[in-house]
Amino acid sequence: MEDKETGINIALRFKIFEMRRKVLYNSVMKSKNETTEMGVANSGFPMTDTSPEIQEILIAGYRRMSPQQKLKRVDELTKAVQQLALARIRQQYGNISEREQQLRLASLWIDRSTMLRVFNWDPNIKGY
Repeated sequence: MEDKETGINIALRFKIFEMRRKVLYNSVMKSKNETTEMGVANSGFPMTDTSPEIQEILIAGYRRMSPQQKLKRVDELTKAVQQLALARIRQQYGNISEREQQLRLASLWIDRSTMLRVFNWDPNIKGY
C-alpha cells in the first residue's frame, strides 16, 4: 500500500519515520545533557556559518517549540531532503520507472541488508 502524497510504501514510510524519531529523540536528549561554554546546547553539529548570537536565538526558539512542532519540522525538512534527493536521482538516471526512483531514494535511508530482504534491491550493485 502506498502513501498517495509521496508514492512511498507505507511500511517503508513508517520505518523512515521511526528512524527520524530516534534521531530527533537522541538529539534532544543529548542537547539536554551537553552545553557549551556559552551555555548553548551542543547538538553535535556546530553552526560554523552562524554567529553565536543568532545561534542562541535559534536554540531558544527550538526550546519553545512543542514536541509536536519539532516532529512536524523534522518531517517537513525530511520531505524537502527527499525531494532534493529524488531530483538528483532523476537527473542522474534519466527516464527510469517510478518504482526504481523510489527504490533508489529508499536506499539512501535504509541499510543494505533491509533493502535486499524487503525489496530485493542491492544498492551496492544497482546504485543509489
